[in-house]
Amino acid sequence: MDCPFCETAGARTEMHRHLADAHADRVTIEVDEQTGRRTYEVRCPVCDAPWERQIKPRYRDPNFVAEYEEEIRLVAFDMLLYHIQGEHLLPQAAEQQGEDPA
Repeated sequence: MDCPFCETAGARTEMHRHLADAHADRVTIEVDEQTGRRTYEVRCPVCDAPWERQIKPRYRDPNFVAEYEEEIRLVAFDMLLYHIQGEHLLPQAAEQQGEDPA
């Protein structure tokens, strides 16, 4: 699997770690000051589709995001890899083999 942000290639598990280590800035984490709602977002570099999810509240612990920032980014990159595999790599592989991707 190729990194969607740079020239690095490797197995999916290696890519997962690489994304978190080298491209952590691609995941934005925001806290709405009024509601306390916390979300993360990552955008697909292929089609620019956003993947945004609310971070599950954990007793509204104000330190939760800072404490678990790396894990939150790993979850976001996991979702990005599933999206890329399902939406971009699998249809492309099917087309290359002359199959109908749908």
